[in-house]
Amino acid sequence: MATVKDFRNDIRPNWCPGCGDFSVQASIQRALASMGKEPHEVAIISGIGCSGRISGYVNSYGFHGVHGRALPTAQGVKLANRDLTVIAAGGDGDGFGIGLNHFMHAVRRNIDITYITMDNQIYGLTKGQHSPTSAHGFKAKTTPAGNIENALVPTQIALAAGIGFLAQGFSSDVNQLVSLIEQGINYKGFALINVFSPCVTYNKINTYDFFRENVKNLDKVEGYDPTDRANAMKTIIETNGFCTGLIYRDDSRVPYQNQIPGYREEPIVKLDLNLDESVFEAALKEFA
Repeated sequence: MATVKDFRNDIRPNWCPGCGDFSVQASIQRALASMGKEPHEVAIISGIGCSGRISGYVNSYGFHGVHGRALPTAQGVKLANRDLTVIAAGGDGDGFGIGLNHFMHAVRRNIDITYITMDNQIYGLTKGQHSPTSAHGFKAKTTPAGNIENALVPTQIALAAGIGFLAQGFSSDVNQLVSLIEQGINYKGFALINVFSPCVTYNKINTYDFFRENVKNLDKVEGYDPTDRANAMKTIIETNGFCTGLIYRDDSRVPYQNQIPGYREEPIVKLDLNLDESVFEAALKEFA
């Protein structure tokens, strides 16, 4: 059985020392090993940005896509090979900026993939511009007088769009994050795990201490029911999105692939796709 070491490779991450993404990577590796997965059973699809590099840092199948397009690729991979554990990964800019439209449709389709977003409220790779999740008044290189746009709250949008599995973690709480990733992978449908992953270089506001002081851990809220959608939305609004743990889960939703007429149990990649010559000739005659 694979261990955490089996999900490591010889590529050294070039994230800044202290970046929250290190913990996200370690949590993914720990979760996969704990679940008994093997590297060849996993595909990690990422977009652009510091977080987008994660597909090259985990020993598994990987695809580093273009900005905002991790989800379309991940959905295609899952439909082509339903046996793979497919994880899409990206940042708040990649996922909730240029990729927001893809995110909304991924929620709607409910294809069985896990989407892990590393939310640091800033564009780190391009040197510190404000992002869709930056707070109103946030000062950055593109907003020296303060951000005049309201912050997008990913969990609120996801829940409003009808997501079936919604969780949020903090890169400083690895044990909780590992558990959330395991639950998200086991969920039969689209799962979002948004992770507060501080940028230690360019964001001096949303720091580790900021999240420790402002985040409400739902695991410690007695009687919290993650199957109560209305209460989940109320909690997100009351905390302005600053809550961690399993926020909402609905096991009644049917995965997309289970609703496709004629969708084979055997993955496409394992089928004999060679076309019989007589079938080919018959098809040509239709256009003669």
